[in-house]
Amino acid sequence: MTNPPTTNKPMASRRGRPSAVAIAYDKSDSAPRVVAKGYGTLAETIIRTAKEHGLYVHESSELVGLLMQVDLDRHIPPQLYLAIAELLAWLYRLEAGKDRPELV
Repeated sequence: MTNPPTTNKPMASRRGRPSAVAIAYDKSDSAPRVVAKGYGTLAETIIRTAKEHGLYVHESSELVGLLMQVDLDRHIPPQLYLAIAELLAWLYRLEAGKDRPELV
């Protein structure tokens, strides 16, 4: 089963533009993967689309900076497993009343 992506976005990137990264996890994969990322208008579109679909948008400039280095449709590196696992665990607890949380 595939979980919807989780979007991480800081308020603004180093260049003063918003940035966003969306990740998705499928149980058949070895790790979550980056499914969308961008700056400026593209970042705003990623965030708006996630919110329109009721998906969670997490703000973390540090995590976005690290995830922006991962190529599209590539698994996150092992160095980020703990950070992403903690985020997903928090979201699962937040959504404890549902079978599965909707992640952005």
